[in-house]
Amino acid sequence: MYPSSTQQRQPETEQEHTAAAPDTAAGAVQVQMYATAFCPYCVRARSLLERKGVAWQEISVDGDRERFQEMTQRANRTTVPQIFIGELHVGGYDDMAVLERAGKLDPLLGLA
Repeated sequence: MYPSSTQQRQPETEQEHTAAAPDTAAGAVQVQMYATAFCPYCVRARSLLERKGVAWQEISVDGDRERFQEMTQRANRTTVPQIFIGELHVGGYDDMAVLERAGKLDPLLGLA
């Protein structure tokens, strides 16, 4: 027997991702990323944050109009990922990668 629609579990729209590398402790900055499950730029952003050993909160916009509208209002963009470090809107993966190449990402993340 299949569960009724009221019994089905709704997909999680927010997930916490913990760092595999050493914790940056009390001075850690909150990182939030609006993303979808299979977007290649989202995958790259996750990979970069994992390499940095940074924990982040991922907000899934897959099929979630409210979260998508929240992202659009907050970032003034409609593409994913949209990444925030603290209250600073970094932009998408390409924007974060530019900061990394320029040596400006670590200070924003509290790693420098």
